[in-house]
Amino acid sequence: MKAWTYLLLILIMITSCSSNSESQKLTWYNNTVINNILEDPDKPEEVVRVAVGISAQVFYISKKSPDYKMLIEKANLSFKKGKKYNIGIENKTNIIKQINEVK
Repeated sequence: MKAWTYLLLILIMITSCSSNSESQKLTWYNNTVINNILEDPDKPEEVVRVAVGISAQVFYISKKSPDYKMLIEKANLSFKKGKKYNIGIENKTNIIKQINEVK
């Protein structure tokens, strides 16, 4: 009986630690509107500055990202039309990795 208990405990620990690593790398800002989009004066060829939320936190969209066109299109739609999105920010870099429709 003890062997089954330990086996079950190990199985629970393994499954709880093996969640989606991509979601753990992002911090989400839900139902958020982008307040401003500017070229970054320090790195204009690399990133675009994006101000998010009421407190206007500054994040970046990388121009080198394969999703750049889609991200900047959604960011512009949010900025110009006030459309709300769920925005995924990569931890420790402040780079916007995902902009998803609010469901």
